[in-house]
Amino acid sequence: MEHNTELREFLRTRRARITPEQAGVQPHPGPRRVPGLRREEVAYLAGVSADYYARLEQGRNLNISDSVLDAVARALRLNATERDHLFALARPPHGRSRRRSPAAQRIRPGVLHLLAGLDHLPMFMIGHRMDILASNRLAHALLTDFDALPARERNFARYLFLDPTARERFVEWDEMAADSVANLRRYSSRFPHDPRLADLIGELSVQDADFRRWWADYDVRYATHRVKHVRHPAVGELVLDCETLVFPDDPDQMINLLTVEPNSPSDRSLRLLGSLTSAPLEFEA
Repeated sequence: MEHNTELREFLRTRRARITPEQAGVQPHPGPRRVPGLRREEVAYLAGVSADYYARLEQGRNLNISDSVLDAVARALRLNATERDHLFALARPPHGRSRRRSPAAQRIRPGVLHLLAGLDHLPMFMIGHRMDILASNRLAHALLTDFDALPARERNFARYLFLDPTARERFVEWDEMAADSVANLRRYSSRFPHDPRLADLIGELSVQDADFRRWWADYDVRYATHRVKHVRHPAVGELVLDCETLVFPDDPDQMINLLTVEPNSPSDRSLRLLGSLTSAPLEFEA
């Protein structure tokens, strides 16, 4: 992926979200050809020259200081995830590291032992690219049997967009799918030369119009919790709290744990689903 293009489009789309009135600057007289802030208005808010900011947005000033990047992030009202994305785009890797793919994703045995005790709740473990690294039988029964897929196809974003059952399974499919695109955009700045990530983005772009539309927004998000409403053909609708648990020593590995309110209709439905899928718990990394 071309970092200059990524940086330019990310900053351009962030500018477009903010009006001069929201930013507290006096609009320049005359017609405005672009939505949101102009480059010179961002430069004024960040305390740099218009030419300096223009070179940054064009990817022609990649030795920019942390203080200036912070000032631009404040001017554009970026949140913490967007700020990290800006820093990653402004400082692309150099030399041989540009050609390296991320290391193979491995799950520690102790983590698998921990997950084995959660067989009464749907659970799956996600790595970078949103790859499914492990999943249990209740997750298979609730969503799909990820372990039955070829290893390269075990990916949550791919499931959302290319599995025809996913749109029917999730009531809030639009929100979840848009979040997954924004998460892949975040990964793209951290692993700009990962061929598997590029292949995944290319495949989803070709096959799904919604993905193409959201990808063009250049949004960056990282959701850590969400309430999910799942329509299941065997047990009806369930309301689940999805919590994403991140390992401090490896933030690219996350456990997605789906819980229900005790003694609720969803609790009873989940127990019923568990009884219908009483095969032994299995994990496959």
